[in-house]
Amino acid sequence: MSEMTLSDIAGKLKKIDICMMSTKGSQGEISNRPMSNNGDVDYDGDSWFFSYEDTRKIVDIGRDTGVTLSFTEPPSLLGKPGIFISIEGKAELIRDKALFEQHWTKDLDRWFPEGIETPEIVLIKVHAGRIEYWDGEYNGTVSV
Repeated sequence: MSEMTLSDIAGKLKKIDICMMSTKGSQGEISNRPMSNNGDVDYDGDSWFFSYEDTRKIVDIGRDTGVTLSFTEPPSLLGKPGIFISIEGKAELIRDKALFEQHWTKDLDRWFPEGIETPEIVLIKVHAGRIEYWDGEYNGTVSV
């Protein structure tokens, strides 16, 4: 597959739960942490993540909304390399419980025991601007 579309990328992301979210720290350093897409994989260029308010990533996003999400699919059983997907975008911090409900899954209760009523919960929306991919044979860029 030499040229991927947003639809192709969406299909790949449905199989990958965890990504690394990169933010810029106060001194310009890059900070990375694993984040789950929570099964919210109807990918249209927006990624959704829940977090607690009192984390460094929330402080970083408050200062600089530019983030990168890095997804990796493992190799196939037959040895074909997986795909690497890098999404550069702008993050938005959302505190609207109606949107929490739209993006909530029961699996999140593990980290947020009071559901959408958990104190200090925030939803991070990352809107992609540019997506780069590498699958071991082909690479390319998808603009959103």
